[in-house]
Amino acid sequence: MNIIQQSLYIPYRQGQLHLRQIKRADADMRRPPILMLHGAMSNGRVFYSDKGKGLGCYLAQAGYVVYVLDTLGRGLSTPKLSAGASHGQGEVIREQLPLVQHYILSIHQGVSKVHWCAHSWGGVLMASAIARFDFFQTSVASLLTFGSKRAIKVKSFKKWLMVDLAWNRLAPAIAMGHGYLAADRWRMGMDNESRASLSQSIDWVRGDWVDHDDNFDYAKAAAKLAEGAGWPKSWFIAGLGDKVLGNPSDVQRMIAECQMGDVKYTLLSKANGNKHDYGHADMLIHKDAISDHLPSVLAWYNAFTGA
Repeated sequence: MNIIQQSLYIPYRQGQLHLRQIKRADADMRRPPILMLHGAMSNGRVFYSDKGKGLGCYLAQAGYVVYVLDTLGRGLSTPKLSAGASHGQGEVIREQLPLVQHYILSIHQGVSKVHWCAHSWGGVLMASAIARFDFFQTSVASLLTFGSKRAIKVKSFKKWLMVDLAWNRLAPAIAMGHGYLAADRWRMGMDNESRASLSQSIDWVRGDWVDHDDNFDYAKAAAKLAEGAGWPKSWFIAGLGDKVLGNPSDVQRMIAECQMGDVKYTLLSKANGNKHDYGHADMLIHKDAISDHLPSVLAWYNAFTGA
């Protein structure tokens, strides 16, 4: 069945956040919807295309209402990043995700929870928001991530080249010159990063999980959540071919740091029966994903409703 895609815009600061709604005409609006969040140097297009490809479109074809967020300055959100942009990842955690969650729940009357799904750094931001806010601890139905890690501890020449040299040194120099990281222009990624977001993510990847704006300690909040109400049902997916940006060992370290109880971990590899040793983006965009591991993702969501 064909799906309908429309762009919704939520007023935010001096611009608008873009939220892509993807659904079938007969979609059940009483079923908890799915919110997807992209990673660093990226935007929502990692989950969908106008031609109906991607995880978001796949799940929508199965009957789910899917929302894909472009954070401020990315994708179709406005204004686009430019020199002088001061917002960072803290605004995503403390402002944008709460705003979008309330907006989605207002569309789905009678629904009290939203499934959260993220790629790469988006999983860190979503986990941070859940750890910080009671609202998300009761309104997030599940957390599913692809290649998400909070810190990069793996050691290799490729890690030194991609992270220590390109991300930690070259990227800040480019950002200093342009006023923001023009990742698309320098072919470092599909979208751009503000200087604040770049600096904050660098610090988190190699340091403590503490908010740069108000010193909120996410690690302590995560531990407190684990001891109390507990995290929502979670699933972390990693790819054997993801050697740096979502190395399986770093993904597992994030699970341990969050102290998640009801959590599933999957390694996509030929040894485990998959068609490929998937890489960081391949696990979402590879042409074989839809017939390989994405049916398991659909089954994961169906299990919540008994479908």
